[in-house]
Amino acid sequence: MAKKKKETMVEEPIVEETVTVEEPMVEAPKVEVKPKEKPKLKNDWEIKDRTYYLKGNKQPLSFQLRSSGVYYFDEKLGYERELKNTVNQKTPFVDEMKGDQRLEHVVFRNGTLTVPRNKTVLQKLLSLYHPHNGILYEEFKPVQRAATELDHLELEVEALKTATEIDIDMAEAIMRAEIGSRVSKMSSKELKRDLLLFAKKKPRLFLELVSDDNIILRNFGIRATELKIINLSQDQRTFSWGSTGRKLMTVPFDEHPYSALAQWFKTDEGMEIYSNIEKRLN
Repeated sequence: MAKKKKETMVEEPIVEETVTVEEPMVEAPKVEVKPKEKPKLKNDWEIKDRTYYLKGNKQPLSFQLRSSGVYYFDEKLGYERELKNTVNQKTPFVDEMKGDQRLEHVVFRNGTLTVPRNKTVLQKLLSLYHPHNGILYEEFKPVQRAATELDHLELEVEALKTATEIDIDMAEAIMRAEIGSRVSKMSSKELKRDLLLFAKKKPRLFLELVSDDNIILRNFGIRATELKIINLSQDQRTFSWGSTGRKLMTVPFDEHPYSALAQWFKTDEGMEIYSNIEKRLN
């Protein structure tokens, strides 16, 4: 028998298909280039006559402002720069001066100093750089001054209106904070008159006292102390009964005694003592 040849199986190679995936084109975000801002000019200075006046309504016949050996801290440079007022330089800064330096005094007459428009170096020294600007003197600015005066007048009107509406107990409490124990000897008309004068003279302080929740309680505690119903120790650290000497409360460290007493009157124990004192005052 003839042997049959073995059939050999030949495996066909597997051809892998390569699939090309086209990636979508992503456009780079457009960066907007902003035009460069023009730098502000350092010499943006209004040329005009300027007047300066001493603060506090001071009007001496003559007052000489120190115009040499003073310093201005330059934020950009990070150090102090010496200032001088001269008649032959184009800058008040010593480190920018060239040649000799002829000093000139800065003198206020009757509390004012007017600097003409052609002396811009002195004007800048006084308005921008001098360390005593706003402390010893100020530049006269009509618009700014009018706004400040208007604010004060409106505050004064509000204070006077409030003063006419508050009751006598509140008036006594406010005036006691201002003038002390003398208020106990004043009649109601004297008290009302002085209250109105106080509101007119110091409107901001007056309105602050009116809005203080504890001022009535402080006044209550002061009256009780003046009438010896309660006592405050000499070191102002302890309140006690005037009749028995029994301690009522200890004033916390670094607090005003009557402010602390006013706060204590709001506690449960303090409210009982407050009622007891109120009966004795009436």
